[in-house]
Amino acid sequence: MVVIGTGLAGARVAQRLGAGTVLIGEENHTPYNRVLLAEVLAGRYGPDVIALPTPPGPVLRTRAVRVDRAERRVHCADGGVVPYGTLVLATGSNPVLPPLRGLFAPGARELPGGVHAFRTMDDCLALSAAVAPGVRVVVIGGGLLGVSAARALAVRGAQVVLIQQAERLMERQLDPASSELVRRHLTDLGVEVHTECRVRGVGVTGGAVRRVELADGYLLDTDVTVLACGVRPRTGLARAAGLDVRRGVVVDDLLRTSDPHIRAVGDCAEHAGRVYGLATPAVEQADTLAAALGHSPADGTAPRPYTGTRALTRALTRLTLPGPGPLDLAAFGDPEPRPDDDVVQLADATRGTYRKVVVRGGRLVGGVLLGELAAVGALARAWEADDPLPDDDSPLLHLLTSPPAPDFARTGETRTGGR
Repeated sequence: MVVIGTGLAGARVAQRLGAGTVLIGEENHTPYNRVLLAEVLAGRYGPDVIALPTPPGPVLRTRAVRVDRAERRVHCADGGVVPYGTLVLATGSNPVLPPLRGLFAPGARELPGGVHAFRTMDDCLALSAAVAPGVRVVVIGGGLLGVSAARALAVRGAQVVLIQQAERLMERQLDPASSELVRRHLTDLGVEVHTECRVRGVGVTGGAVRRVELADGYLLDTDVTVLACGVRPRTGLARAAGLDVRRGVVVDDLLRTSDPHIRAVGDCAEHAGRVYGLATPAVEQADTLAAALGHSPADGTAPRPYTGTRALTRALTRLTLPGPGPLDLAAFGDPEPRPDDDVVQLADATRGTYRKVVVRGGRLVGGVLLGELAAVGALARAWEADDPLPDDDSPLLHLLTSPPAPDFARTGETRTGGR
């Protein structure tokens, strides 16, 4: 068994399959939890703290450059050739590099000085080395990654400007009210936030980016520029091998690709037309695959299929460094209500907390919680179970308000919908 990719999905598969599995990864670091990179950037954790369990089998620190499906061999950049019976692609995703004027010189393939993606441990360590109190930083991209990076850098004393093209921060996960609370939290830290703002290009001086040009012609001086513009499934290896690739490497319910000897999991995999790009689906796919590969047909049962993941976005940042307090966020399901939905919404401007759940057809279909996440576990379980809720609202209100309960005299309670 050979696994390509040492991210969360690849390391999980290798761990589950045991000592006979070869893990190939090009990063020179022990496999780590990429979700916690912002904590390393903020200085809360060291790289060793976010390390994943050491895989029991051999780990080859090299880049896989070609898959020979006819011979069932993986060719590596160091000249090594690794034979496989079953190959697992867990190649993850690459950061999206926006087509900014001046970002790449003609024929150049490397980013200019002062510009950092924020995807790998090397990215994180390089960015940490470049940042000190007073350093001017422009973060391009106001999604989950950009918000996390901007917050971590501001806590370290950098002068941060966050540029978001959409009308609000984290528009894929948050509704307008919770997005505005995140924006307020960042501005309280000193972050200058610009939404509905597009970056046109960058200005390079002495081999390093020193200016960021906005679409309206305004120029921002910068010492460090962070690209947090999303990710794209890393499918080049699979495509070159002739596998079926759309947005991701196409897999069936047993995570099989178009080649029966090759499976795919995690950010690079496309299942039922969907590429998740999140940690929870990656872990679920890895566990399903490991169980299927270890399954014995002799017991008369079929391996359990992967039927998809109901996405839960959970960004927990509890920083003890100077700042206005922790930023705790959880979003699940569909937080945007339809006309006939029931919505329970509780807000506390003083505490900076916000809780909203959407009920559709008697079932919990989504929600957003910002600050004081005591209820998130029970709410997420209720959402994942997809069971009908009691007609009485009291259990749902109990989850939302305990503990600690908002002061309704100060914050109010708003409800829309049919009940």
